[in-house]
Amino acid sequence: MILDSNEIQKIIPHRYPFQLVDKIIDGEEGKSAVGIKCVTVNEPFFQGHFPDYHVMPGVLILEALAQVGAVALLSMEDFKGKIALFAGVKNAKFRKQVKPGDVLELHCELVQMKMGIGIAEAVAKVDGQVACKAQLTFAVQ
Repeated sequence: MILDSNEIQKIIPHRYPFQLVDKIIDGEEGKSAVGIKCVTVNEPFFQGHFPDYHVMPGVLILEALAQVGAVALLSMEDFKGKIALFAGVKNAKFRKQVKPGDVLELHCELVQMKMGIGIAEAVAKVDGQVACKAQLTFAVQ
């Protein structure tokens, strides 16, 4: 599965300034996806999140990971046109700061799905180094 930003918008409802995935570079519908977020100094959150020391907020890294997982899930025929909502985050660890100029590689693997509730293992990397990892729980609306 390879998708550009326009194709991503056909699957998930997020739009500027909250679409945090630029493209999907790999994946399998209903199982996993790998996305890319090119972080630039022009991101609106840098205006207020440490204006003198630009670092991407951890909660937005988690959101970007969740959006990649939503693309994997909502691209399935059974879930087309639906919305995946955050239901929980477990074991989130932040290991590297994400700054302007970084290319955030977002990996999300769906490991469990039961009655509209799912769990995913998610990892965000910069230059091959883990920036964030977490277990994400979501509910399909």
